Amino acid sequence: MFLIILNYIKPLEYLDELIPAHIEFLDRFYNQEKFLVSGRRNPRVGGVIIAKASREEEVWDIIKQDPFHSNGAAEYEVIEFIPSKYDPRLEGLLS
Repeated sequence: MFLIILNYIKPLEYLDELIPAHIEFLDRFYNQEKFLVSGRRNPRVGGVIIAKASREEEVWDIIKQDPFHSNGAAEYEVIEFIPSKYDPRLEGLLS
């Protein structure tokens, strides 16, 4: 499991132009069951994605397809973690 933290490095007006393509990117990886949760940070300085992948290289291959990445609009931090405690309602998502 991976936590992807985005930090915006371009003005919000520029990011707003990329939002439709970014949503298509998110939808593609939700459909592939790679993304579990995503959303913008508050205040609006970036975003967060929780992703399922077998290795960090796979996560970076996904990130490279994000319009925010390819247009130099965000920087990314990837943190791998192993869920050891969670609400039982998430069992199917985490296995």
